[in-house]
Amino acid sequence: MTQQFGAFTASELYCPKCKRAQPVREKLLLVLPSGELYEFLCTGCGSSLANRTVSGPAAAARPASPSRSAGAPRRLLR
Repeated sequence: MTQQFGAFTASELYCPKCKRAQPVREKLLLVLPSGELYEFLCTGCGSSLANRTVSGPAAAARPASPSRSAGAPRRLLR
C-alpha cells in the first residue's frame, strides 16, 4: 500500500480550561538529534494542550535560522 499523505498537524484541540475546542498554535520547544519537539498551545488561554515529536525527513527539511551569519561576532546591548 502506498503512503497517501504526509504528516498531520492539529488545527483545533479540546481545552479543559476553556471547556471547548480551541484553535492551537504550534511552538518549537527543542531540536534534538532524534527530531524536533513541538508543543500545542491554546490560542484562547495559552495552556499547553499536547506535544508532538517530528523525526525523519520533515525535521531535516527545516531551514536554518538566517538571524545572523556564522562568522559575525555578537554585539552587546547596553
